[in-house]
Amino acid sequence: MSADLYHLMGEALKEAEQGFQEGEVPVGAVLADSEGCIVARAHNRPMALNDPTAHAEILAMRMAGSYYQNYRLNQALLVVTLEPCAMCMGAAIHARVARLVFGARDPKAGAAGSLLNLAHDSRLNHAIEVESGIREQECRALMQAFFRVRRGK
Repeated sequence: MSADLYHLMGEALKEAEQGFQEGEVPVGAVLADSEGCIVARAHNRPMALNDPTAHAEILAMRMAGSYYQNYRLNQALLVVTLEPCAMCMGAAIHARVARLVFGARDPKAGAAGSLLNLAHDSRLNHAIEVESGIREQECRALMQAFFRVRRGK
């Protein structure tokens, strides 16, 4: 899988920044094919859509499913600014995403190694290759800035 992870994370960061501007928790995601070409992009939108499942990863996987006309996203690379939660990891496993790359860890809800490790749970029927820390400082700084603004500090 040839992909420029730094560039792809930059695209995910652009999505996260859009979410920040909309007042959503700034998480961005892009989904790329096996050659690293982006086929879907999204940012968190649960408040705008009144939908608790409208996380960036879920929305990007929905778009990719429409693009491929298939709910299986074999060979896909999911790039996210923040470690996915259990819901998003579950969806990625069901979609058979091949690889997950994320920026910042989420010790309170991360399900790709921090709080839980669904990516490599041998009881599940699919494992996802995981790489973390790509542009981590930028991803973390955007999240921290959002919560400083939200808390009025």
